[in-house]
Amino acid sequence: MMKVTLESLLLKSAWRVGCLCIAASLVAGPTSASQGRAAGSQSKPSPGPASGTIPAPPGDDYIIGPEDILEITVWKQPELSGHVPVRPDGKISMTLIGEVGAAGLTPPKLANLITEKLKTYVMKPQVNVVVQEFKSQFVNIVGEVVKPGRYELTQPMTILDAIASAGGPTPFAKLKSIYVLRPLSNGAQQTLFFDYKAVIKGRKLDENIYLRRGDTVVIP
Repeated sequence: MMKVTLESLLLKSAWRVGCLCIAASLVAGPTSASQGRAAGSQSKPSPGPASGTIPAPPGDDYIIGPEDILEITVWKQPELSGHVPVRPDGKISMTLIGEVGAAGLTPPKLANLITEKLKTYVMKPQVNVVVQEFKSQFVNIVGEVVKPGRYELTQPMTILDAIASAGGPTPFAKLKSIYVLRPLSNGAQQTLFFDYKAVIKGRKLDENIYLRRGDTVVIP
């Protein structure tokens, strides 16, 4: 009788230990799994930046040209401030100082030039020049686009912007072989390549440059 009782007790004890082990594994299991997932997420490298960035649009280094529209502000001198067009000869006209050569200068350089001329008439003049309309700027878009032709750079425009303005590439365009012909000041010509397919996928973004006056975008 005693033997049966001991065996029963042993079986009951073993059953209880087994239940406790199962319960412990159920509690610890999800925690370990979540810790494993957390460790895995921490060890996984975060994605890096895209291979290239779009350059900044033209700013203080912009070269003023004929037919551009400038906003000239002279502090506390509203009669000297306002929107001023650059004439075809590259000059502007202002009250007191008359004609000033603007074409070929950057906005800060023109502001400094106007400041020097105004010192004769105004005490400590403070001048700011901003290009409101980029009418002297234009580019040519030729080849396999829907609407090839000459386009004004009325605002900063990348190669991708230019192609979109021309209606986009045709089905026959060689999208990996697009290039820009850029005239240089020394009379030479620079060729800048543009991989359309890569750029629209977020790669080679450094090739999507801002266009300059006289650039020709060629879509073979």
